Amino acid sequence: MSAVAIPAVAGDAKAPVVGPRIRALREAMGLSLRDLAQRSGVSAPMLSQVERGETSPTLALAERIAAGLDLSLSQLLRLDENGHVVVVRRGEGRRRKRGGHTTEELTPPLPGQRADVSRHRLSPGAVTGGPADPPIHEPGSRETTVLLAGTATLVVDGDRHELRAGDSVTFDADLAHHFENNGEEPAELLGVVAAGLRRS
Repeated sequence: MSAVAIPAVAGDAKAPVVGPRIRALREAMGLSLRDLAQRSGVSAPMLSQVERGETSPTLALAERIAAGLDLSLSQLLRLDENGHVVVVRRGEGRRRKRGGHTTEELTPPLPGQRADVSRHRLSPGAVTGGPADPPIHEPGSRETTVLLAGTATLVVDGDRHELRAGDSVTFDADLAHHFENNGEEPAELLGVVAAGLRRS
């Protein structure tokens, strides 16, 4: 690891920068101190002290906090950034799986992020959510999804839209919606959600 990372958590003049960054990342993910404490194994009081710049985390502690934010230590310390550029390498996006639905978040949880890009894989018969699920995005959000492979059905506010590979669809993401894979092959989707847009 580059020696550049060590001063950021070793107590020199750069140390206070780490705390506000952790707080901004935590808030960008919608996590409370208690949530991050549970995810990282670092106590909420310690996290609070780090965020306020009252103490500097050790590298081991910083690594646990990074893991709680679904980041690598180098991402937390901005080693993967070149100026205003953040690179998420292939296969290193934040992943989660529920049933036959696998999601990989391709956008890092940066403060002030207004759009998120994610890749989805739906096994045959899988859905991204139940038909009665409430909206999962904030009011005014808009989503554009491209079907990369397979077939899928988008259900928005009760209306069904059949999609084939290469099709794209844009819709108001604050309405109840989900994707279904009723085909015999896995479906691959790429989704972009822009938050808080005003409807025209």
